[in-house]
Amino acid sequence: MIEFAAARGPRLMLDETSVLDIGGCIVESVDIAPKRAIPDDGDPRIDHSLEGFLFTCGPDHIRHRQPIPGTEGKVYPLHGSASGHPARVLRTTFENGNAECRADIDIITVEGLLQRIERLWRIDGVTGEVSLEDRVVNTSNETVPTFLMYHMNAGGKWLDAGTRLEGRMLEGGGFPWTFGKDPGGIFCVEAPASEEGFAEVRLGPIAAIGGKTLRVRFRADTLPYLQIWRNQKAPANIIGIEPVSHRWLLRDELETAGEFNWLKPGESRSYGLRFAFV
Repeated sequence: MIEFAAARGPRLMLDETSVLDIGGCIVESVDIAPKRAIPDDGDPRIDHSLEGFLFTCGPDHIRHRQPIPGTEGKVYPLHGSASGHPARVLRTTFENGNAECRADIDIITVEGLLQRIERLWRIDGVTGEVSLEDRVVNTSNETVPTFLMYHMNAGGKWLDAGTRLEGRMLEGGGFPWTFGKDPGGIFCVEAPASEEGFAEVRLGPIAAIGGKTLRVRFRADTLPYLQIWRNQKAPANIIGIEPVSHRWLLRDELETAGEFNWLKPGESRSYGLRFAFV
């Protein structure tokens, strides 16, 4: 893990063994990542990723396993192929209170095709806001659809009765984090931009980290939907804030609806999000 922090903001542990995703996220001396309080999905790569605060789903598939047409029993893996691919860190700098880390992640998809994520992490030393910029490049010689989803996972044990989800895209503008029927639930809604092309959702206040609220902003042009998931079925105790590129439909339904985002060889698509504890 690479310890990544600035003059202000959370202290992050970047996992260079898996996409340079975020393992630990320490705020007010508390690591709010769920650790082992996760469901066992039967895929060790995903189980490892789920333990952390943020992991990347895609770019060849998102959400759950589905058969690959024209094959005998082969399936798109749970949450795509990115997890478990190591990052090639190009630079890490700490200057004037700010932090920056740039890396490339070369991915072999389930079809055996090459894709690359060009990733840039930044932390603003004045505001403490963390930003992530990703550019997914089709480095294969075939035209392919591209998908992306960010799973931002917090351990439910750190939340309390006063913690709420709030955002313009949510019914009534927000509700308690323990939405739906116990022990969990999931939904996916459109997430229109609120300002500067970003949609915004908040989780808080969280008493365990000094009453701070997690504020997440994400690019509404390439991540036009927000999925929220929680699972308190023991031993799981987790909630996920998940900006995503596509509706919550089966892969073939998205294709039939004309909602694939196609990349020709050499083409790219950019995604991004920002978060802060305020």
